Amino acid sequence: MTTRLRVAIIGTGFMGRMHAHAWRTAPRFFDLSPAPEAALLVGSDAARTDAAAAAFGIPEASDDWRAAIARDDIDIVDICTPGHTHAEIALAALSAGKHVLCEKPLANDVADADRMAAAAEDAASRGIVSMCGFSYRRTPALSLAKRLIDDGRVGEIRHVRAQYLQDWLTNPDAPFTWRLDRDRAGSGALGDIGAHSIDTAQWLAGSAITGVSATLRTFVASRPRLDERVGLGGHGAPGAPHERVTVDDAAAFTATFENGALGVFEATRMAAGHRNANRIEINGDRGSIAFDFSFMNELQFHDAQLPAGEQGFRRIDATEPEHPYAGAWWPAGHGLGYEHLFTHQSVDFVRAIAGGTAPQPGFADAARVQRVLAAVEASAADESRYTAVEGARS
Repeated sequence: MTTRLRVAIIGTGFMGRMHAHAWRTAPRFFDLSPAPEAALLVGSDAARTDAAAAAFGIPEASDDWRAAIARDDIDIVDICTPGHTHAEIALAALSAGKHVLCEKPLANDVADADRMAAAAEDAASRGIVSMCGFSYRRTPALSLAKRLIDDGRVGEIRHVRAQYLQDWLTNPDAPFTWRLDRDRAGSGALGDIGAHSIDTAQWLAGSAITGVSATLRTFVASRPRLDERVGLGGHGAPGAPHERVTVDDAAAFTATFENGALGVFEATRMAAGHRNANRIEINGDRGSIAFDFSFMNELQFHDAQLPAGEQGFRRIDATEPEHPYAGAWWPAGHGLGYEHLFTHQSVDFVRAIAGGTAPQPGFADAARVQRVLAAVEASAADESRYTAVEGARS
């Protein structure tokens, strides 16, 4: 194996910036061999990509992702583009023998997700590693929750409650972006943030969702075109024509799990006052865990086996060296931030490549999330209908 893994990041937006930071940081805080190196940034506009590469500290830039994949000196292709491009890029990269990290959701529909999962399985037989970037799994507190659940500390799981609340579209004058276009984004709040909740819930519970009953809402039917001078935090261009919103603003659904648990999910971009409230609670017959990303270094844990007079949720500060990932960073009590999740993701991906193991979540796991998204949309089309998740055992 080479002493370095050269990474081509495809995408220059928010996620491209975050992944560039992660690749740069990972080998500085974790012992990685081979060490990753962000070697190439690829975007759709040459001038913007050159500027982004300079800002991100990446030595090369290109506006041709196919040429990047064809290069012999590129080992990892990191896909940070809108969902409608994921399948084409990932399939080409796997065929070229590149390891692939792909942002979530894996694809815009089940057919593409299945194609990607099949290609990843075939590539794995040739030693090629692939993973989908559900980054919240790498939060130390949530990883600790998974450890407690797997150790039986909550017992038989009965309830899963998940909310992902944002408010960046509350203002009807907030500008139209690609995330509001179904052809590019696949779905709205459901696929963008609800997919995180679905992945986290299935991972923590160790059980697949088998069916859903759902409702989707689009509260603002059209939005003004983006004023490039103002950016996403402002309004659309004054007097600009409106674009039709073709995705959901909010999703709500109940779910059944293979292990018998009942789930309640909510994902919205219309929850005023909530910038990025990603919450999950799991109740079992021996205890409960609760997590809110607004307090990302904390896990709430209730041990129902204690005497009644000692019971109740208690806060665990997940910053001790024995907590997942935390030992590589700061002294106990010095919390981590959102960017650390992507560093942990890069670390796990590189270690899987070095060890010849399958990282989690793989493309097959992400395709199962895609099936749940599809079932939610099918159920919402007829709100009285319970919809089984394709391929899941009821």
